[in-house]
Amino acid sequence: MTHLNELEAESIYILRETAAQFQRPAILFSGGKDSIVVTHLAYKAFYPAKLPFPLVHIDTGHNFKETIEYRDNLVKRLGADLIVGSVQESIDKGRVKEETGYNASRNALQTTTLLDTIESNKFDACIGGARRDEEKARAKERIFSHRDEFGQWNPKNQRPELWNIFNGKKNQGEHFRIFPISNWTEMDVWQYIYKEKIELPSLYYTHTRKCFYRDGQWLAAEPCIKRRPEEEVVEKQVRCRTIGDITCTGLTLSAAHTIEDIIAETAATRVTERGGRADDKRSETAMEDRKINGYF
Repeated sequence: MTHLNELEAESIYILRETAAQFQRPAILFSGGKDSIVVTHLAYKAFYPAKLPFPLVHIDTGHNFKETIEYRDNLVKRLGADLIVGSVQESIDKGRVKEETGYNASRNALQTTTLLDTIESNKFDACIGGARRDEEKARAKERIFSHRDEFGQWNPKNQRPELWNIFNGKKNQGEHFRIFPISNWTEMDVWQYIYKEKIELPSLYYTHTRKCFYRDGQWLAAEPCIKRRPEEEVVEKQVRCRTIGDITCTGLTLSAAHTIEDIIAETAATRVTERGGRADDKRSETAMEDRKINGYF
């Protein structure tokens, strides 16, 4: 576990550097394992003081109920401040237009809600749980990732980060996305969760759920997903490897009931962590396109 201690030390250094360089930083909290680990690291970095960053959750209105329950319990346990940005409110105000059809999703709509939430709260740094091993677009990210006055990301105009020296200088209206676990892998995250005995939403463990099969993946049979006539609903033993909006979160057939089971399953799989995310399959550059516009 020595490498986990080194990763933890690096992440805590990044979090403390963020607190030192920025006036109003926040943690982007999705309820997924990576944002949970980042929140845990922040708690350790500043203990016994109160968590210095509010948790910002962009609620699509199509979240798993288990995610919302976990979020609320965690906020209460940590005594943290919670700020919720509502995609439904953005739709009602005409800021975004809801998609229709069988493949409709609110996932991409989060970008506008996120940028509005950053602007209204004057956040100058937003801490996220993205890792470079997740997806090729995220592999291009710096740890201190600059966003312009429109909240957009330019992958060709990022600052060098030599010897863990991070440059947080910015102009008025600009902000940074901070990624403390950039150098972690999915396996590192699971081993750290095991080592630290971190509580997770029940979605990550195998459970019985009504679902249906579409385009090579299992999806939850929930009212927010419009099914085709031929898509039959069945009960399966499944779990989530990554948690997001219900409409794009693929389910994995699994028998992993413990963290040890998940670690063994992760070591054996040949499918990437985001291989079950429908939003990444819309185009070859789906993630990068969303990130350029201000996505997580």
